[in-house]
Amino acid sequence: MSVIKQLTDELSRLPGIGSKTALRLVHHLMKGSKEEAGQLSRAITKLIENIKICKECGNFSEDEFCEVCTNPARDRSVLCVVEEAYEVGAIERTGQYRGMFHVLGGRLSPLDGVGPEELNVAALLRRITESQGEIQEVIVATNASVEGEATAVFLEREIRSLGPCVTRLARGIPVGSDLEYVDGTTIAQALVGRREM
Repeated sequence: MSVIKQLTDELSRLPGIGSKTALRLVHHLMKGSKEEAGQLSRAITKLIENIKICKECGNFSEDEFCEVCTNPARDRSVLCVVEEAYEVGAIERTGQYRGMFHVLGGRLSPLDGVGPEELNVAALLRRITESQGEIQEVIVATNASVEGEATAVFLEREIRSLGPCVTRLARGIPVGSDLEYVDGTTIAQALVGRREM
């Protein structure tokens, strides 16, 4: 197998990168300088060697605990549960959330052999229990897929008995969209979640 084909195959395994995009990336790397390609290679190696999983929340971190968990200004009474670590960044970029996070590392998917044991659920329940009432609200921020909804229902059932209020991210019509082009399920969720003006 040629080096070009091998790198193209490896890049196409990344999410959102098809074979055509992967080949374009390979060609871009070949047209660039060896120094640029070396920098990319070193950055990937450094990432793999230095990134750890935060011992408290499951987020990616260069240290034992991530920046969110070590920040004393964060509101420790609110815990937002997400499926994947990159979703922490999506919520952080809003600038609206100042609570803590917990990363599940996926979502329930019995057909794929993913049950609660394969996720970071036990650590979540232990974290809530050990907070001795400090965690007052758990926001379940799983995706709006069938598996995400099943995960949310499962978590709600497990968490509610431990004391905190369990909430779910609102669903509805995206800002700037026309009703004519919004799917029926999204409109239905927006109607259920409507609020007084």
